[in-house]
Amino acid sequence: MARRTALVFATLALGAVVGTGSSLSYNEEVLPSTLNPLYASSMSDFRSQELVFDRLYFHDAINNDLKSRVIQKFEMVDDGRGVKLTLVPGIKWHDGKALSAKDICFTVDAMLDPKTTSPVAEGYRAVLAGCEAQGNQVAKIKFTQVFHNPLERLGFAVLPEAGFTSTAISPDLDFAAHPIGTGPFKGSRGRRAVTFDVFANAHHNPGIAQLRLNDAGDPALQVRSLINNGSQGIIAVPPLLRAELSASDDVTLKTYDLRSWWFIAVNTTKGALKDKRVRQALNLSIDRSELRKLAIGTMQGDQNSPCEFISGPFVQASPYYNRAVPVMERSDLKKAEGLLTSAGLEKVGGTWSQAGQPINLNLGLLAPLNNEAEDLLSQIGNQLTAAGFKRQDQKITDDEWNRRVKTGQAKEYDLVVGKWSFGVVEEVNALFHTRAAGQGKLNIFNYSNPAVDAVLKEYDAARTDKAAQDAYHKLHAMLADELPYLFLWKLDTRSAWRTEVRGNLIAPYYYFTEVDAWKYAK
Repeated sequence: MARRTALVFATLALGAVVGTGSSLSYNEEVLPSTLNPLYASSMSDFRSQELVFDRLYFHDAINNDLKSRVIQKFEMVDDGRGVKLTLVPGIKWHDGKALSAKDICFTVDAMLDPKTTSPVAEGYRAVLAGCEAQGNQVAKIKFTQVFHNPLERLGFAVLPEAGFTSTAISPDLDFAAHPIGTGPFKGSRGRRAVTFDVFANAHHNPGIAQLRLNDAGDPALQVRSLINNGSQGIIAVPPLLRAELSASDDVTLKTYDLRSWWFIAVNTTKGALKDKRVRQALNLSIDRSELRKLAIGTMQGDQNSPCEFISGPFVQASPYYNRAVPVMERSDLKKAEGLLTSAGLEKVGGTWSQAGQPINLNLGLLAPLNNEAEDLLSQIGNQLTAAGFKRQDQKITDDEWNRRVKTGQAKEYDLVVGKWSFGVVEEVNALFHTRAAGQGKLNIFNYSNPAVDAVLKEYDAARTDKAAQDAYHKLHAMLADELPYLFLWKLDTRSAWRTEVRGNLIAPYYYFTEVDAWKYAK
């Protein structure tokens, strides 16, 4: 039921050796900030860490079945509030030590330790209550409550107890650059590159000897490099560059489902934006079809469009998407004007004002999104100007987004354009719940609505898939009316690979989950 998603740009370039001794180098848009899974903050981080670590459970890239490489059997206990996990025997850490139940429990304890200042760990503190090792091969994990999908909530990477001196894990340990995992590759992060050397194990036998991760260059230049066999693949090809690749006989374009959706978050705590009618007017002022044409290059009516409009916080393929809520494709400035007037705003000299002061919207965009939707920030700004609002545009770096926007501290913005990608569990509670008592950790502008909080509580209390879907369908309808976000679209992701790269099955979100089967055969 749950999915994982991602959208990042990368390329793979050919190394010198072939077959099981082959070496591939690849480029991400940015190097991973850390190889410690507790401190992952970008898709480059998650993707790199998937090469080094095993997660307890993951979804099959073909049929979406829940699987594990490190757990051979499980047993639900304590009336659903716990699970006993039995390890696959013979698995080794990269330093040669044996994986044990104590490592699983150490990982749980580290995430529960308040001195581990990890956003990843914070997410698991609402799920995990503790862990008990019962011998070397059995770990009993305790949940905070009964969940309708408990094993899906065990998608964390396992850490080695021997690699740390305490369960209080900080981000600046050497482990972040030279980690020890049980995954198919040993990783080492330098200032300019990251290398991954193969590590055969009881549950991994990769067909590639080494991968090398380097910084990427201009996307258009990387496309030319791929066509000229200077590189072997691109993980996410921007829509405007796909036609050139699809015309090449030496390159295959692959579409894979990413549960990523784009939005404009609205600062509902600021000025006129506190009024729902103003937010609804903004929603009517945005012409999504025109944005799609100008920023992505897709015309209305195009077949196989990479851009799919949404009306709420899920993609249309999600079981949580409420199809009864219509999408807003075109603008309606006349209706928007009526809403603004009813909210007490006046239009003076073509500009909307409140209490005699012109409304000036500070608009920000997560900078890397410009690679996928070129000039989107300016195009949104132009539409707001045409609707009668003054605006200022600003691109937001990854660092500022992670430090200030996601943590609810970027109060100077009125609107921010971003994208969410889901992990193993497709939950949005952290985005919309009031920031209080550990809730709402990703609530960008600290939106607060007791009715929304109550529906999110219904989802948390669900014991069946249908009950969870019913709660989120209700949430979808409420948010489409309240509009703490102006929902935009899902932009599909297509990889491009040279035909010499074989068996390269791509897993959503983590990408390299099935890397054992990848081979280079020139």
